[in-house]
Amino acid sequence: MVAELTTLRDQIDEVDKALLKLLAKRLDLVAEVGEVKSQYGLPIYVPEREISMLASRREEAQQLGVPPDLIEDVLRRIMRESYTSENDKGFKTLKPEMGPIVIVGGQGKMGQLFSKLLKLSGYQVRVLEQNDWPDAESILSGAGMVMVSVPIHITEQVIQRLPKLPEACILVDLASVKSPPLQAMLDVHSGPVLGLHPMFGPDVGSLAKQVIAYCDGRQPEAYQWFLQQLQVWGAKLQAINAVEHDKNMAFIQALRHFATFTYGLNLSHEKVQLEQLLALSSPIYRLELAMIGRLFAQDAELYADIIMSSKDNLALIKRYYACFGDAIGWLENGDKAEFIDNFNQVKAWFGDYATHFLNESRTLLRQANDSRQ
Repeated sequence: MVAELTTLRDQIDEVDKALLKLLAKRLDLVAEVGEVKSQYGLPIYVPEREISMLASRREEAQQLGVPPDLIEDVLRRIMRESYTSENDKGFKTLKPEMGPIVIVGGQGKMGQLFSKLLKLSGYQVRVLEQNDWPDAESILSGAGMVMVSVPIHITEQVIQRLPKLPEACILVDLASVKSPPLQAMLDVHSGPVLGLHPMFGPDVGSLAKQVIAYCDGRQPEAYQWFLQQLQVWGAKLQAINAVEHDKNMAFIQALRHFATFTYGLNLSHEKVQLEQLLALSSPIYRLELAMIGRLFAQDAELYADIIMSSKDNLALIKRYYACFGDAIGWLENGDKAEFIDNFNQVKAWFGDYATHFLNESRTLLRQANDSRQ
């Protein structure tokens, strides 16, 4: 038995080595693709190509007796690495005559990410930090774009502190709240104004498939090239007005972060043993616990700013609190029928999305289970 297993394992090792060589060859080809895309200004992420390729590989896997989900999982992981590798080849400069781009807060993590991408695209980047304000006019001299990337609670203050910018200069902010910063930019600058909200953290390896919400401010024709540059980097752009953006962010960020914060707070108050929770958890609870822990691995002030950025957020959280109280009432009264009735109402509200999310979550749960030690 031992001899048979050893022989089979040796054969598996040889197949693994062959796979490694094929992966290395694929990454080499990806690097060549990256150079071509860079030369012609093509985006690193092309959804139509990805969908077509995955459909073909799934069909071929089926014919070979290989589970289609397996090959799709493998290819998606390879593609994620490929998108990151393509970054190293740089990107086409869509606006070669562009003046220096000044990032206010460029030493912050998000500022560093945009600085890197802009430099990879051939633009001259300057940085304006807190200690540089005495030299602000010199640093901003001749700027083609000024990008404000600072904490939310000082974004408006920093915008208002800017000296007079060149008329054609594009003024951009990266705050996760849009209405107040956008208005502040419109007030201090008579030229092009654009509000951006990157819907990702600065630790992403690539902008491929990452969503960036944008709010037109003034003279959109002046910054269309920059929106195209974001797409070249792989980003998916979502146009929205500032008011609607902030309404949606109240749910996506403020309410969600507050609920996560309070759940983590309660766990700490209950003095739960995390090791035991992890040992006993299902994949879905392990994933939920990971997302809670992720919040507390980051900057407390950032999340305080997001949650407390608007009185509307507080009103929304209070409505959530009232809804929570209603649900507790059903438990206190042992009203199972009321619980089931409300459950089914929510199920009907989700409609087909419920089944879609069920299927989508299976991949996430498999990955969560794979990481279990």
